[in-house]
Amino acid sequence: MSAVSISYNDLVNAPGSLRKQIEQAFGNGEDALGVIIIKDLPEQFPRLRENLLKLADKFASLPEETREKYSRKEVAYMFGWSHGKEIMNGKPDIYKGSYYANPLVDHPNVNEELRQKNYMYYGDNVWPEQSEPGMQNFEQAFKDLGKMIHSVGLLLSKACESFVSPHVKSSTLSSANITDLIATSQCNKARLLHYFPPSPTEAQNGAEEDGVRDDACGIHLDHSLLTGLCSAMYLDHGVDGSEPKLVPAPDPKAGLWICPRRKGSEPVKVSIPADCLAFQTGEALQLLTDGKLAATPHFVRAGQDASSVSRETFAFFLQPDVDRVLGSNGETFGEFSERITAEHYEQGIGM
Repeated sequence: MSAVSISYNDLVNAPGSLRKQIEQAFGNGEDALGVIIIKDLPEQFPRLRENLLKLADKFASLPEETREKYSRKEVAYMFGWSHGKEIMNGKPDIYKGSYYANPLVDHPNVNEELRQKNYMYYGDNVWPEQSEPGMQNFEQAFKDLGKMIHSVGLLLSKACESFVSPHVKSSTLSSANITDLIATSQCNKARLLHYFPPSPTEAQNGAEEDGVRDDACGIHLDHSLLTGLCSAMYLDHGVDGSEPKLVPAPDPKAGLWICPRRKGSEPVKVSIPADCLAFQTGEALQLLTDGKLAATPHFVRAGQDASSVSRETFAFFLQPDVDRVLGSNGETFGEFSERITAEHYEQGIGM
């Protein structure tokens, strides 16, 4: 099993011709991995990716007291900087730091009642002050890359439209268009990730169970419609205090792994070329298509013998507004998110 690749040019010019590839990648069959690679992207993509991922490392290198200025406990750390606040494998996750923001909207245009009730989705963006060393371009770089991923995601959503179930479409006509749900949403959310260089002990002793070593990000399902992913960047910080250097992944097993549906199958590593984007299916898309397109469990594995190397990456969760209806039972995305989150925590699936 391997990830399906399609050309950006086909998404632009002939999305209707991609049904077979979409089903191979996102469908509910045993061999579908729930991920697709988009190649031949616009020429500015590699530059936008490199700009932001290098800034992720620069921000994480700021003093802790400086970074914590951009943490927001009142929104459960779901906007701005978050480090050590999330639980993974039963303990605080200090291995990675996250910077959350909506690349499209700084202040969501929703009523105050909705904002207060759904503060983790509709909070205001938090950006580093221009006076912070090296942070002058952080906000713009975050927005530029996010907008490009969003535009590609909209094109991909058009190629998925034919999978929306007829009974869903007939019962929730105003909400059943995937592209519209993404395009009009005020609660799309991106996560810029910095995986701190592990200590030698951490690099060697990541948790492994049943062939799964999920020491960088635990096994989970996204509950978005689509999740856009950049290829990770690895930076060697060395020991001499010089500028970190771009290096290959320190371990061929480091990166994104998918848990296939086929019974007895081992996890499959998905490699994303640096000049490509990957998109994964979320459970909201699974609901909207009545299971024709389905999400798959996945995790991230850290590298071994990499005590001076950090990992930088970026994920954009394309999701509808919380009051948009997804299924024929009238369930909204907000209600769905609450239900799925509760189920995952009860089952011990990481979020």
